[in-house]
Amino acid sequence: MLFLLPPSETKLDGGSGVSGLSLGDLSFPELTGVRQDVIARLTTLARDPEAARAALKLGPRQLQEIDRDLVVESSPTMPALARYTGVLFDPIDAASLTDSQWEWARRHIVIHSALFGPVRAGDAIPAYRLSHDSRLPGASLKSTWRDDVAAVLQATGEFVVDLRSEGYVALGPLGSRSTYVRVVSGDAGGRRALNHFNKKSKGLFVAALLADRPELSTLDDLLVWARMRGIVLEAGAETLLVSESVLAEPGAQRTGTGPSR
Repeated sequence: MLFLLPPSETKLDGGSGVSGLSLGDLSFPELTGVRQDVIARLTTLARDPEAARAALKLGPRQLQEIDRDLVVESSPTMPALARYTGVLFDPIDAASLTDSQWEWARRHIVIHSALFGPVRAGDAIPAYRLSHDSRLPGASLKSTWRDDVAAVLQATGEFVVDLRSEGYVALGPLGSRSTYVRVVSGDAGGRRALNHFNKKSKGLFVAALLADRPELSTLDDLLVWARMRGIVLEAGAETLLVSESVLAEPGAQRTGTGPSR
C-alpha cells in the first residue's frame, strides 16, 4: 500500500551530496524525461526574475526562492520526507524517525512534487520552488504530468491512499485501486469538510502509521488498523478521515497495534 502525500511550499535548506541532484537515482525512472523537461523550463524561467516572481506567485520577501530554482540541479539534497516542512510534515517529524520507521516510509510513502512528479520518502531531492498551479514556459504542469503520473502509480500494482490536495490530484488522477481521503469534522451537525485542520490531520494520520508500521494491502486492512488505533475512517465514494480522531493528545495514541504480515 502506498500513501500519496502532497508536497509543501516550505522546504528546509541544505543537505548533502557534492554532485547535487541525480535524476537517475529517483524512484519511478520512467519519469526521467519529463523531469528533465520540467527542470529545464524552471531554470529558464528563473533566469528572468520578474517573470519568475509572477509565475511562481512570490511576494517581495520570497525572491530568494528564484535563486533556489536557478541552482536546483547542483544544490545539496536530502530525503524528500525530510525536505518538506509545514503543517502536514511537522507532525511526521522526519528528523526524529528511527531506522525502522525510515525503512517503512521508504516503502510506503510517496510525495507528489510538481517538479519531480512522485518521489518516495527516501529519494534525495534539493530545495526548490514550484507549485501545482505555477505557470512554466510551454505546456501547463497539468498536461505535462497528468498521464505519466497516473501511469507510473498504476504500474506499481499497489493500492494507493490518496492524501493529496485537489490541485495535485489534477496532476495525476488515480484509477480504481485507490481511495481519496477527505478530512471532515465529526461534530453533531454532521460531516463538514475542513480547511484549517486538514493538513495537520493528515500529518498526524501518517505519524500514527509510522509509529505502528502496519503492513497493509487493501482498504479493508487500513480500516481494521484505523479502528484498532481509534482513528475514524469511513469508506465510501471517498474515504473520510474524521479530524477529532487524530487530533487527540499524542499520549492517547497507542503504538504497535494493527494488522501486520
